[in-house]
Amino acid sequence: MEQRMKDFIHALPKTETHLHIEGALPWELLQKANPGKYLSPPASWKPHFRFDSFAYFESELLGYAGDYFHSACRYHECAKSVFADRLARNVRYMEVSFASGCLDSLNLNGREVCDAIRDAVPRGLDVKIFLGIHHDGYTPKMRPVLDEALTWPNLDGIDLHGAEDVPLGDWAPRYWQNARDAGKFTKAHAGEFMGADFVRYVVEALGVRRIEHGVRSIEDPAVLDLLGERGIPLDLCPISNLKLRVVSTAADYPVRRFMDCGIPVTISTDDPISFGNNIEDEYLLLANELRFTAAELAQIAVNGFEVALIDEVRKREILSEVEALKKWKIT
Repeated sequence: MEQRMKDFIHALPKTETHLHIEGALPWELLQKANPGKYLSPPASWKPHFRFDSFAYFESELLGYAGDYFHSACRYHECAKSVFADRLARNVRYMEVSFASGCLDSLNLNGREVCDAIRDAVPRGLDVKIFLGIHHDGYTPKMRPVLDEALTWPNLDGIDLHGAEDVPLGDWAPRYWQNARDAGKFTKAHAGEFMGADFVRYVVEALGVRRIEHGVRSIEDPAVLDLLGERGIPLDLCPISNLKLRVVSTAADYPVRRFMDCGIPVTISTDDPISFGNNIEDEYLLLANELRFTAAELAQIAVNGFEVALIDEVRKREILSEVEALKKWKIT
């Protein structure tokens, strides 16, 4: 039965709407770029591993990024490999972000990086590219870069990244509005380590149209009502949330409760280089640990395409494939 479920998950057209390109760096590319340094995958790939803190996770991830992303060409190489892997797993639509903090620390040209990622997109895969900005990222040095980014033709949107407890300045609401005025889609990481109040803030003050994570929204029924009333989806990453101790166990993961509240949810991998996961693992976790049925998994896939920033004709073509798979017999 488990193999039948795996086959179903593989056959299911899928999306990834929450993926950091630096965190998706394939291990073999990191090894190739640093001979002898990364001889084996990190301990964090083991199923029962848990990070002690977000700071430790972030420092490890930034270490990998610093050892690899020395040029826009490296972003292209990474993106090309990532996209090929997702196509092989029947992912049809992706939203990937690259970090303004890496542009800053590695002295990279952001527009060149964005264009390099765009140039790596293969036929058969729709990809939207986001610039991730940390809470304290609108610095005097980066301000002109971030302002200019809203004119980049290959940039589709912006995202709020980083530790949620870092104060977010008055610049953020204005910038998020400027992004929408420039035709960019806006979203934010919230409700991962800070509570439901921060989810409310990014919805009401930043005006975001999608929440990355949002798990701790479950702590406040009023925030759940807000998300439901505004139809704001949550781009969830179950394995990430487990390994970063956002929830204690898979049984505590509130994905079905969100669905019961009428809040659309999607499933993604977040930072696979740190968690050792792939998109099929995420679906399988829901099936094995939370007893999701094939029909419920198909609904997750439907949600992903419903929020996808693609034309309606393409969207309906893919959704018809998902609908056909609902007849799949698992038992």
